Amino acid sequence: LTEPPGSLLATCGAMRAAGLLLAWALLHRAASQQCHPASPARVLRFTDRHAEIRVPALHRVPSSLDPLYGLVRQCLDLIQQNPLPTELLRTALNDPGSVRTSQVVQYELGYVVCAAVALLFTVAVPVAGMCFCYCRSRRRCGGRLRAHRRSLGCRRRCLLACLSCTSLVILISVTCAFVTSQRVKGQMEPGLGAVPSTLRTLRQHLANVPQGVQMVVDQFEVPRKQINSDLGGLSRSVGLSIHAQLQPVTYAALADLQDRAGDLQTSLHHLQILHRTARALAAARAELEPALRERRRSVVALLDDPRCTSCASVLGRAQSLQLGADYGKVPSVEKVLKALAGLPRSDFAEMIRQGNGTFNSIPELAVERMAQVIQDLRGDLARTAEKVQSIADGFPLPDYTRPASEALVKAEQRSQPYLREAERFERYRWIAGTVLCSIVLLILACNVTGMALGAYGLSKREDPSDYECRGEAGAKFLLVGVALAFLFSWLLILLVFATFLVGGNIQTLVCRNWVNQEIYKFIDTPGNLPPSMNLTRQLNLRRDSNLSSTYRECKSGAGLWEVLQLDSSYDLDEHLKSPKYTADFQKRLGDFTANLGAVRLLRSEGRQDLETFARSGVDEVDYGRFQEEMKNPVVQTSLPGLARNLEGLQKMQRNSTVAARLAAEARALWHMQNSTVHSQEALVAKLGESVQFLSRLAPHLKERVKSTLATTAAVEARLPLQAQQILRQELGCFSRKELRYFAQYLSWVGQTLREDVASCQPLATALDNGRVILCDRIADPWNAFWFSLGCCTFFLIPNIIFAVRLTKHFRPIRNRLM
Repeated sequence: LTEPPGSLLATCGAMRAAGLLLAWALLHRAASQQCHPASPARVLRFTDRHAEIRVPALHRVPSSLDPLYGLVRQCLDLIQQNPLPTELLRTALNDPGSVRTSQVVQYELGYVVCAAVALLFTVAVPVAGMCFCYCRSRRRCGGRLRAHRRSLGCRRRCLLACLSCTSLVILISVTCAFVTSQRVKGQMEPGLGAVPSTLRTLRQHLANVPQGVQMVVDQFEVPRKQINSDLGGLSRSVGLSIHAQLQPVTYAALADLQDRAGDLQTSLHHLQILHRTARALAAARAELEPALRERRRSVVALLDDPRCTSCASVLGRAQSLQLGADYGKVPSVEKVLKALAGLPRSDFAEMIRQGNGTFNSIPELAVERMAQVIQDLRGDLARTAEKVQSIADGFPLPDYTRPASEALVKAEQRSQPYLREAERFERYRWIAGTVLCSIVLLILACNVTGMALGAYGLSKREDPSDYECRGEAGAKFLLVGVALAFLFSWLLILLVFATFLVGGNIQTLVCRNWVNQEIYKFIDTPGNLPPSMNLTRQLNLRRDSNLSSTYRECKSGAGLWEVLQLDSSYDLDEHLKSPKYTADFQKRLGDFTANLGAVRLLRSEGRQDLETFARSGVDEVDYGRFQEEMKNPVVQTSLPGLARNLEGLQKMQRNSTVAARLAAEARALWHMQNSTVHSQEALVAKLGESVQFLSRLAPHLKERVKSTLATTAAVEARLPLQAQQILRQELGCFSRKELRYFAQYLSWVGQTLREDVASCQPLATALDNGRVILCDRIADPWNAFWFSLGCCTFFLIPNIIFAVRLTKHFRPIRNRLM
């Protein structure tokens, strides 16, 4: 075998060095690695069983009637431009007897003007109706035209168009009145019912606070189960992580140690082969030398015989027949073999197997060493559950919500009579509105029928002075509509004014000031409300707060304990600080250390074997001498070539004796080649394999052995330290992961208590719902109802005028002018 090129040796050495450097890098980086992203903290799911006591928030629902509502509010803002009458309300609430009528009239001046208009309408229209009846009895109103003129057709068409437009406006208005009246009826009953329902819900919310807080505390079982589950797999996970992170460097050291043990065994084997083969070759040369000398003498003598034909050409080759390589001159390895005598004294295979087994037992050892700390952590978790119970035990609300509950009960009881009266009034309003709207529709029906019959009668009448029954019927229908308008218009205006007075004041006095929170400011101003209506005291609110600030705090999500007057402050944030519950858990994990045992990769006898191997002188042997000697053949002249030459000369001989001798000499050469030279060449080839291995190993032997011993010693010394660092790292990752469960739970507790269980937001929601129900769902359609009905009522006046003027055109003309 030939020696491998130097570049291949350099490549192999570089790869081995890179592997060791990588192992060392992994060893030093093991303790600085981040937590495993494959096991992040789960998002905990908590059961929310408190949702049924919430006050559902109501909102204004967009409607096709919103433009009408906006128009009505603008009209009311023009009628009532005065701000909230603070002084008047203060006097009315504290001393009702001292309220002066002039103050009320001054504030309600816009409504007083509207009342005057309504009164004038109520008186004027019936009087005008009686006058019309008197004129009709005298045949002076709604009679016939006295003469025919050319402009009558134009006037008739104009009157028809005006009456049609008026009827259309009345139809649109009465339709809106019907729709808004029905909407008021549909919203009034659930709106009135929402008042006691909301008050009961608020009381239930206050009453259920202790149970809700306990429910929230009981949900600690969710993170507790998760943490207990994680604790069950902690020790094995830590052991597997230590094993996985230290595995590359440990296996690399074991593989390097196995390579050195293999080098020792193989080198010893090849040295023995080298020693035996060199001695065998030297002995074989000594035996071959006299035989070869005798054979050369005999062949030279034969070829030099004059009887040998053409033998001179081979004579020179025969004369050079002599021995080649002399292995007696190569260096002796006997000294090296003596140094290695008895090696290896240790069983490297068993040693590596034991080291590998010790290292692979780290996961089971971690489970055994961490059993007690796992049990202690479970005990800490149980004690933490007792600490969490203090959130419910120390919650101060039950004793301080009693005044608010009693105030809600009184409000519910006192509101019942007013709600029943409002429901009764609404029933009467709806009945009256429906009847009067139906009468308006009847008037419109009379108008439409009268115009249709009158127009048809005119089209069939050939002479304006001729009587036509259909035209006369049309005129009578119009007069019936006029009569209905005179009879019921005063009832319409009374209903309009009554609903206008109620709905308008609700909008301008309550809703407008509710939206801009002027009502809250009025209630908050000291002295505006009588002592019996002191909401701050009745609801047991903080002394430094008022209704406005309480409303804003509740709307922003404050808790009841933050707005009530408590004897001692209750700081929920202080109760929800994580270290209060996790300090013992963290400390126990932080203080834990575990001895996972030492991993022995190389015992002292094995170390001595490798050191003896490095000092044995294997690298001092001159293997180049062996290689130089191996370049020489066993015999300088090729015996097979010389034998073939002799066989060729045999065929050329005329002398049979010479030919026989040449044949005998050729056979002798072949026998020497096959029996002696060939066996020596086999020994040379065997020697070459050993020389090649040893010459490749020798230059790097000491360096490799030194590196292996240093790496093995470093790994044995560093493995316990690295295992401790990885243990600290894994426990730190576990601690941070479990603390996130605590943080999730405590964050959920704070959010649930503030936004749900013990939130004062239902109070703000109830106030907002009251405004939505009263203003958006009742007052808006209520005001739109009287506005639409008022349009019908006022347009009845032009309807009467146009209808009366039009009846004359449907009757025959008295005198016909040519």
